[in-house]
Parts: sequence; C-alpha cells; structure tokens
Amino acid sequence: MGSGTEVETALQASAELGEGPTWDPAAGRLIWVDILGARVHTFDPATGNRTLMTTEQHVGAAKPRAGGGLVVNLRDGVGLYDADGGFSWLHRDPSPGRRGNDAAVAPDGALWAGTMCYDETPGGGTLVRLAPDGTATTVLDDVTVSNGTGWSPDGQRMYYIDTPTRRIDIFDVHEGGAVAGRRPLAGIEEGAGYPDGLTVDADGCVWVALWDGAAVRRYTPEGVLDRVVGLPVQRPTACAFGGAGLADLYITTARVGLNEPSPQAGSLLVLPDTGTGLAQPPFAG
Repeated sequence: MGSGTEVETALQASAELGEGPTWDPAAGRLIWVDILGARVHTFDPATGNRTLMTTEQHVGAAKPRAGGGLVVNLRDGVGLYDADGGFSWLHRDPSPGRRGNDAAVAPDGALWAGTMCYDETPGGGTLVRLAPDGTATTVLDDVTVSNGTGWSPDGQRMYYIDTPTRRIDIFDVHEGGAVAGRRPLAGIEEGAGYPDGLTVDADGCVWVALWDGAAVRRYTPEGVLDRVVGLPVQRPTACAFGGAGLADLYITTARVGLNEPSPQAGSLLVLPDTGTGLAQPPFAG
C-alpha cells in the first residue's frame, strides 16, 4: 500500500495556506493559491518560470478560463480576471465572517465554489454551482469547511469533502449537472488527519490530501484504500496531476497554525510519475 515514489520539492515557498493546485494545459503551467496571503501563483515545471499575482481579498481558488484569464473564489464571491488582468465580479455574495474556499470546474464548464466561515462555524458554509453566465445555484447550504470536489472519468459521479465530516462523499450527477444521492465513499479514521483537497485520476481513483495527516491517499472507485504516500509536511492541503502526460502529482502545503513548521511547509511538492491525471476543463465563462 505504501509508495516507492519519492516526494520532491517542486518549488520552495513559504505560503501561509497553499491550496488548490490546478494544471492549465493551454499554458503548460500549474496554478495554485496562498489563501491567506491573497496570492495566485503559477509555475511552469518545464522552464521553472513562475508568476505571482496579489488579489484584493483572500483567494480560495483560481482556475483557468476558456478564453484566457482566471476565475477566482474570493472572500465576497466569485470574480473574473481577463487575460490582460482586468477584474469583474461574476457573482458577488458577501457574508460577514465567511470566505471562499476550494472550487472546481465540472465537465460541463460550470464552477462549483465552496465557502466556509473563518471561525469554522458548523454549517456556516455553502457549495454553489455557477453557470458560465453567472447564474448561481446553492447546492448545499449547511457545509462547515467546503473542500475537495471532483468528477469521475465518465462524469456520472461527483466526489465532495466537507472536511470535519472526515468523509469523502459521492453524489450522482444528473442531466444539466445537478447532483443527488449523497453517500460516503470512504471515511478517514481518527488520528490519520482530515480530508482536504482531492483529485480524480484516469483510473477513476480518488487522491486526497490529509491535513494534519502528513500524507496523500488514493481510494478506488469502490472506496478501498490502495495507496498511501507519506509527506515531509504536517499539513498537505490539496493535490492535482500535471506536467507532461499529467503524470506528476503536485501537492500544496500550509504553514498556518504550526509553531514549528517543517522546512517544506508552505512549498509546492511533487510526486513524479505517480499516475495519470484527467485533463481538467477550463471555466466556460
């Protein structure tokens, strides 16, 4: 069940709360955020080139748009950056004490954006589906820490994590992108950390980063744990496949709340040649 793959530091950094790695195939680069640092990072592993953009608010996620630019999940809602850096709001929904957290783009090009309260008030967060035209549908309104979201290779299942539940859940996807039938895929046992961000590979297996668990795990579509990779950081936050052939698993990490973080905490890690990812669609808006 263990992995022979050796974790490497793809990019030494000191992000307070690194999150949301996303491979942008059009640009051949990885996009990731430092939520509490209000920064969007990009990294091209082939050249080592990197960019840094500061946002006006805490940024929970940043995803590529079909026409260039980014869609970002901010404190007060979801915004759009166009290719030359101009900003506009797509869906503004401020709520005192709440911010955007993880987000994901569905196979149909819609954005699923989660929120949470800064103090992690139980049930204080949401999961909202944003159509490309900005139409917002609240799918869940009783979430505590909205996190990993992803879809099976055939698009028939959506996986979702509300971190304090310690579960990876499954929804059935229906026509028009609606979901129903929530049920557990797998639970994380006491003492193994908390499930945070996830990604789905080409085999339909679910990879999940374990906050305070110093590991990533892979679960089969039947919910069987079949791989565990230990990491040199206490708080890995999320993972995504990228690079040539989508073979490398990139992992974001956090320093926040740690009195003595490890040297790699806040850096971008990578497990080279560890699987095959699914190409992620850009946001269609």
